[in-house]
Amino acid sequence: MQRFTRSFSLVVVVYTWICLLVPGGCATALVQAEPVGIQEEQDSFPAFVGERFVRTELFFGSLKPNKTHVTDAEFRDFLKHVITPLFPEGLTLLTGQGQFRDASGEIIRERSRVLILLYPVAVRQESSEKIEKIREEYKWRFEQESVLRTDRCCERVGF
Repeated sequence: MQRFTRSFSLVVVVYTWICLLVPGGCATALVQAEPVGIQEEQDSFPAFVGERFVRTELFFGSLKPNKTHVTDAEFRDFLKHVITPLFPEGLTLLTGQGQFRDASGEIIRERSRVLILLYPVAVRQESSEKIEKIREEYKWRFEQESVLRTDRCCERVGF
């Protein structure tokens, strides 16, 4: 028992010194420790290089102020005549159930659509302008308060 206590005390002293001397403190020292064999396993997989792309997601609500919904046919028409001409290279469209708090504070639950766009970093500004056209047209056409937009840069993409 005395041997264990001495060893444990030595570990505490060394850990305390690491916390004081290593930039970033104890968190850095702890994060850098890896179980045996993990590094060898990671080294055996080639790194994915890919091209740098921006990922934008647009969230379209469907409930109009008159309590009707944007129909599938209306959205398909919007997709065909507004979105696709601006992003003919490709896109992904998901449907789901969404909810949000409107300007009056009421919780609104509605069918929603999520548009995912991936485009090269090099055309980020041009693509952003096109995305804003999509958002403005949707709000105007379907009397929406907003179209939520999220952007993430820079994802690695390979085709």
